[in-house]
Amino acid sequence: MTGRTAQFAPCARVSFRIRQGVAAVKVVYLVHDLGDAAVRRRVRMLQIGGAEVALAGFRRGEAAPEVVEGVTPVDLGRTHDARMVQRALSVGRSWAELGRHAELFRGARVIMARNLEMLLLATGARDRFAPDAAVVYEALDIHRLMLSDGAPGKLLRAAERRLAQACDLLVVSSPAFLEHYFEARGQAAGLQTLLIENKPLDDPERPPLAARRVEPVAGPPWRIGWFGAIRCPKSLAVLSELARRMDGAVEVVIRGRPTPAQFGDFEGLVAAAPHVRFEGPYRNPEDLAAIYGEAHFTWAIDFYEEGQNSSWLLPNRLYEGGLFGSVPLALNAVETGRKLERLGVGARFGEPLVDQLERFFRGLTATRYAQLRADGARPPLETWLARPEECRAVVAALAGLRADDVRSAA
Repeated sequence: MTGRTAQFAPCARVSFRIRQGVAAVKVVYLVHDLGDAAVRRRVRMLQIGGAEVALAGFRRGEAAPEVVEGVTPVDLGRTHDARMVQRALSVGRSWAELGRHAELFRGARVIMARNLEMLLLATGARDRFAPDAAVVYEALDIHRLMLSDGAPGKLLRAAERRLAQACDLLVVSSPAFLEHYFEARGQAAGLQTLLIENKPLDDPERPPLAARRVEPVAGPPWRIGWFGAIRCPKSLAVLSELARRMDGAVEVVIRGRPTPAQFGDFEGLVAAAPHVRFEGPYRNPEDLAAIYGEAHFTWAIDFYEEGQNSSWLLPNRLYEGGLFGSVPLALNAVETGRKLERLGVGARFGEPLVDQLERFFRGLTATRYAQLRADGARPPLETWLARPEECRAVVAALAGLRADDVRSAA
């Protein structure tokens, strides 16, 4: 063991010793949605870092993916967006049936739980099948119920505090989640924390993503890409109104997975909006270069849980757009805008949003756009892309959580 300290993410709350020559460590990853592209990315990050990954979780569709990055997942059943009672019952049933999956956990050094509902399963599995394993809580969104002052919110926060006491590490994707939720409400007191941002991966076994950057021909029309998890009706309304006002000088292209529970008739809303089109799902990371290469701008604005989760997150599309040179559009007063301000990148707006966006695009020239692209190319590539050494550092930190010479601060 060396005494060298590594901080491989820009978060002062994290400090781990890296163990030299770490052997393959088995990580069991428990997830709430096996079809989520971010799950695939995390599995691959762990593999690049040298881990042996086992995967189990729920699915949102009729069938779970057969393979995720070479791993055959264990399907725990189907759950649904915006149906918390059904999800709670599914988790309870899976907790009662954990014995069916005992082999999955045997030999695990780490059990990693994506979101609170999976943390219950992780702690139960550790207690029953892998007592020496570290438990890692990966909290990548703060659901509005967790912030409620009513009985459901208080009950969920109490459960989270109790489960966090059995954890060895909290993983977040934005420092604002720590500042505004976990620390502000005492949800993970004394627990070590690790920031892993939502970056695409520099995968040594695949063609380099950064080499596939394509610059679109300057507008008009200026094309705004809204890609990923499509769950924000207010964003659709703002973009539709902007496109209507600009009358063809601005186009909006939407790709990803819309959340039906948030929109109702999503396709009807898009069809009724001039110069707005939905082009369906895409493969991540295979299609990233193509879709961002056609977008002058990336919509990095989210109102899904305005003033709460949406104000604190750092979305996938921020890093994906930055990697491929698509200029991010963000709000001034949220974490995304603050990060872009520190980097000197992108275009940031206040209220009234549609008016400010219209003013920006009416005054936009090819020269100004070229400057915005040049600004985005100045930050180091590691700002947008997770290199293999970052993946290795993550796995080394996980491997060291319960080593004799590396103690949890919990």
